[in-house]
Amino acid sequence: MVTKKSRLRKLKRFLSILLLLAIFLGALLLPPTFAQITSENSSVQSLPDAQNWYEQGRKFYEAEQFAEAVKVWQQAISGFKANGDELRQAMTLGDLSLAYQQLGSWSEAENAIAQSLNLLQTSQNIDSKDSSQILAQVLDIKGRLQLAQNKAEDALNTWQLSGDIYKKIGDNKAVIRNRINQAQALQALGFYRQAEKSLKETNTILQNQPNSPLKVAGLRSLGNVVQVTGDLETSRQILQQSLEIASSLPAKQAIGDILLSLGNTARAQQDVPAAMEFYRKAATTANSPTTRIQAEVNQLRLMVETDKFDTFPALSSQIQTQLADLPPSRTAISARINFAQTLTQFRKKTTTDNPSWLDIAQLISPAIEQARSLQDRRTESYALGVLGGLYEQTQQWTDAQNLTQQALVMAQAIDAKDISYRWQWQLGRLLRAKGDMGGAIAAYNEAVNSLQSLRYDLAAVNPEVKFSFRDEVEPVYRELVDLLLQPGENSQQNPANIEKASETIELLQVAELDNFFRNTCLNAQIQTKKQDQTGVTVIYPFILPDRLEVILQLPQKRWLHYATAVSKDEVQTTLKQLQQNITKPHTLRQVQSLSQKVYNWLIQPAEAALAESKTPTLVFVLDGWLRNIPMAALYDGKQYLIEKYSIALTPGLQLIEPKPLQKELKVIAAGLSEPSSGFSALPNVKRELEEIRSQIPSSILLNQEFTRLALQNQINSLPFPVVHLATHGQFSSKAEETFIVAWKDRIYVKQFNQLVQTIEQNRPEAIELLVLSACQTAAGDERAGLGIAGVAFQAGARSTIASLWNLDDESTSVLMNEFYQELANKNLTKAEALRRAQLTLLQNPKYKRPRFWAPYVLLGNWL
Repeated sequence: MVTKKSRLRKLKRFLSILLLLAIFLGALLLPPTFAQITSENSSVQSLPDAQNWYEQGRKFYEAEQFAEAVKVWQQAISGFKANGDELRQAMTLGDLSLAYQQLGSWSEAENAIAQSLNLLQTSQNIDSKDSSQILAQVLDIKGRLQLAQNKAEDALNTWQLSGDIYKKIGDNKAVIRNRINQAQALQALGFYRQAEKSLKETNTILQNQPNSPLKVAGLRSLGNVVQVTGDLETSRQILQQSLEIASSLPAKQAIGDILLSLGNTARAQQDVPAAMEFYRKAATTANSPTTRIQAEVNQLRLMVETDKFDTFPALSSQIQTQLADLPPSRTAISARINFAQTLTQFRKKTTTDNPSWLDIAQLISPAIEQARSLQDRRTESYALGVLGGLYEQTQQWTDAQNLTQQALVMAQAIDAKDISYRWQWQLGRLLRAKGDMGGAIAAYNEAVNSLQSLRYDLAAVNPEVKFSFRDEVEPVYRELVDLLLQPGENSQQNPANIEKASETIELLQVAELDNFFRNTCLNAQIQTKKQDQTGVTVIYPFILPDRLEVILQLPQKRWLHYATAVSKDEVQTTLKQLQQNITKPHTLRQVQSLSQKVYNWLIQPAEAALAESKTPTLVFVLDGWLRNIPMAALYDGKQYLIEKYSIALTPGLQLIEPKPLQKELKVIAAGLSEPSSGFSALPNVKRELEEIRSQIPSSILLNQEFTRLALQNQINSLPFPVVHLATHGQFSSKAEETFIVAWKDRIYVKQFNQLVQTIEQNRPEAIELLVLSACQTAAGDERAGLGIAGVAFQAGARSTIASLWNLDDESTSVLMNEFYQELANKNLTKAEALRRAQLTLLQNPKYKRPRFWAPYVLLGNWL
């Protein structure tokens, strides 16, 4: 009889020889070799032996056997050198650099590209067209290497040089590839508008090309790059066009790959039915068995994510049969391990023990020799780390730690931060499980540091990181905060840990905004050191699975920390109920009861400290569902919080530089009182804008006058410190669903920088205050509050006032009229001006309910 213990021993022995490789979804697009680029038009000739070695290396490269490609290309280089064929030698050195890049051998890649360029620069044929073309292609490879090494500016300069050469020799096909490369570098540098412009121009060039396999490949490549930038709808349109053209051509090899890309884009859009259908079609039409397997595994993974298991056993069995026939390659190993990890997730989600851990392990055993035969250190690091993760599942802590540390050392040796952070995170979990809290905190800190380094080129590393943020990035920050706020041996908190926890919470806020935009648009706005504040108390509520943590930074940087033992589910249920009731007309008792419950969690334990500090302003760094609740409406049983304090919100002190409003008040006020774009009329808007103009010099854009272009022209023509938009809008956790409504148009959050962001040649100063008075958060969206921060930072506004729900009522006009009167008093902060305006409504019997005065929140600079 086989006992459970003996099965575990068997599993342990088996696991010790296995390799697990966690992968991201999506087709692998290898950079092309010279043979792929120049086969159509190159007249360079060489002797047979060296050329045969070169061709053999190209086949190895395309099969993802990069170490073998390196060996035979080195032979080819020697042959070309012996033959005196400098151009072919330079070409092969360029390809050799590509292979080294795939292996993570950066110094060898640099050496190969340097030799190639030296040969070309000293060649007697430097002025020939062939030599110029080869030089441009080698520069392309150098640019790719520079971008991989986080030298985006160098990469951009290099690609601009190669682009000039392509234009000079009239190689329009290469120009298209080059422009896509330049757009990637611009994104990495944070120049998103320039990157977007470059990609649009590239698309225009492609549209003017005749239908051909090259156009199909160009559109697919462009669609994949645009997906990484976050413009998912445009990505899908471009890929769909690529599919239509590919379907019209005699050779249909590319169809399966395009369908796979479409599936990935649809999945990023959370359009599960479409993604499933694209993957299904990709699996049935793909010529490549690897593409077929990728599509099927992605389809299986979606089944697990959406808990739809009807056809899971049949598809799982089909994949397992096909995997045995895949030739060794990085993609084949990835598909095999992706399948194994999908089965692991399936087992975690269901109560079944089928497949067993041993079954999953046996599935991936052939990957061991294949991975090591590729001599790919990156793949080996991933393999060791995921194997450590499997030991973590079976609670074999010491073995898991040893494997994880090996994986980490290897990842760090090739500067692969996108996998290093995973092993640092995993090591932290393992050390915590073993009771080594100090070691766990150190490992988690390193993981966060790696993520902070990685955020500048996260999009370039792998787009899948973007739509696995909730599972693969956010937990690192949350678990570190959890660790830092655990009581010490004497049940007392370490003040340094409390401060570190507050910093980690702010870093998570920035990471969430990066993920919201799918780029690092906040780079230029982040302060190197968090601003020290006087006269305010900063409050960090943080929702953990088993408790609600609260950190206060009191004036003079005194720290206070407390926690309430309440589950995440109870916190979210309470906040949802409060959000639903606060907007209704006859729910005052329910609202006060719920808001008092939240008050007791967040504020009541600090009442004495707040009173002692005499702080006039509370600045909240809110987490999760708390972003959808107005802190002004928290109730202590007698008073609302707004009756005692001015209130502001911020994603973090490192993102703001509080300064008082010193300029003369001038306002651009735009709005819609009539129906537009399917949205109802807002009849009180006209009165609202007229009352603003009666108090402050204003330029008004109402109804048909309120177009995107008219608003842009107004903003960039004169230095208006305040922009007031009284129109429908929605804040969502998704950038593509966050917008305001102009006349017969929607202005989406990513378009805001084109309207109101600081433009040096036109507008040397930032918007001081952006007011959005008739917007609302998306119903049922936990992170809808991210949309407010997204609009604020995309607009480049120092302060933003926005409404959490839309209340088309004369109360809005009353509040805004009072707010601008108070704002004209230079002795008042913006936060205090808003507070006084809210109190005006609260003290009016007609408007005393929170639904009238509470929706308005101030984000950013409160001074």
